[in-house]
Amino acid sequence: MDRLELLKTISFGARVAEDELNELGSYFVETDQWERIYNGEIDVVKGDKGAGKSAIYSLLSAKSDELFDKRILLITAEEPRGTPVFKELVADPPAAEAQFVGLWKLYLLSLIGEKLRDFGIKNDPAKRLIDHLSQQGLISKSFDLRALLSLARQYAQRYFSPTIETSMTIEPTTGAPVFTGKITPGEPRADQNSAGFVSVDSLAVLAEKALREANFEIWILLDRLDVAFAETHDLERNALRALFRVYRDFSAHDHIRLKIFLRTDIWSRIVETGFREASHITRDVTLTWSKNALLNLIIRRVLKNSALVADHGIDRSAVLRNFPAQNELFYKLFPEQVDQGAKKPSTLDWIISRCADGADKTAPREVIHLLNSIREQEIARLERGEQPPQAPQLFDRQVFKLALPAVSHAKLVSNLYAEYPDLKTNIQLLKGEKTQQSLETLAKLFDCPIADAGKIAEQLVAIGFFQKRAPKDNPIFWVPFIYRDELEMVQGMADE
Repeated sequence: MDRLELLKTISFGARVAEDELNELGSYFVETDQWERIYNGEIDVVKGDKGAGKSAIYSLLSAKSDELFDKRILLITAEEPRGTPVFKELVADPPAAEAQFVGLWKLYLLSLIGEKLRDFGIKNDPAKRLIDHLSQQGLISKSFDLRALLSLARQYAQRYFSPTIETSMTIEPTTGAPVFTGKITPGEPRADQNSAGFVSVDSLAVLAEKALREANFEIWILLDRLDVAFAETHDLERNALRALFRVYRDFSAHDHIRLKIFLRTDIWSRIVETGFREASHITRDVTLTWSKNALLNLIIRRVLKNSALVADHGIDRSAVLRNFPAQNELFYKLFPEQVDQGAKKPSTLDWIISRCADGADKTAPREVIHLLNSIREQEIARLERGEQPPQAPQLFDRQVFKLALPAVSHAKLVSNLYAEYPDLKTNIQLLKGEKTQQSLETLAKLFDCPIADAGKIAEQLVAIGFFQKRAPKDNPIFWVPFIYRDELEMVQGMADE
């Protein structure tokens, strides 16, 4: 096949899991971490942005039939695409922590009630749970996540405040008593008990009994929490602290498992001021990507291209069974080095280093974006009539640096600026400056005292923009390659 024609058939896949749900299973890297998650050993999946949390979430959702065969019912508590369901809480959040905890419990129990009803589980505890929720309007006739969350929020705001008492009124036409707010945040008083009031925790017990009698587990998946609460870190902290308190309470139930997918930087914000519930989070894993894992990811995406596999006569199974063969295939398609020289890195090391953030972590999202951008640059080069690299190599070394600005722009603008707008001005002041800065040069750039410059620099370290380097008494703040093109920065140390 003609080189240009072949390149136009190639794709390294979407860098966001939600955009390739149908293809994800064919080249997903099933690591030991994945196996532990799939086998139910892990409840909390942490990872940097783009590390693959949503890919695991999406793949679990896609395997709902397989999980059902294992007597596991799957519930996705968030929409996989579009505006997050939890975004509704930004405009009208619960006023107190007790309301937030109550909201989460009511919402999760409503989801469980809906699932029990849909699957025809009609044992006594299931009927009682569904009756209690239905009587309070917490289960709707047509399943809708936004409607359920809205009902739970309104109920928690109305009845889970310490200043509001549940009450009884008289129905005017029949004279019958009408009770309101019959689900309580704590154990009901004796008079409430006799009137049919139940605590939200007792409903969780009913859900556990219903599932145990039916020999089912329920997994409730919670993802996209970073998108939902991105507008305010205070709301994010309050919402997620409440969620993890609910996780602690629900962990007493063997047949109800919350599966929470969360960015590591958000987890750090939750615990930075102290969070006792953190000690209860033991069934967790942090997603990490080694050099070998990233190479395996690249090769799996290469092998997804049938035209390329056929054109090069590649044996997919043989390559995937043999890691040295994966390395060999990579360097058949890619040049040995981007910059030539004995002390220059290999192409794979160059890709990993150029996509790394200030914490020296490289996420699959940026690697995939860079590979697709490299392909686009090579196509443009051949369309101009330039000579292709010697076969079987697909990409000329000169396109790698041309591909990096698109990734730099996306990482800085779509990631850091979007999520940390309060630091955008300080970052933009580094445009055209040197890549290594001292506290003195930053104080001059930021037009503030050295102590204030130090505080800003530490914030930029925390979000992965700066890498802090020794010495401790006079540190150097180094800007990773991934941000340099967008900021037009110059290699070297700034003059004090």
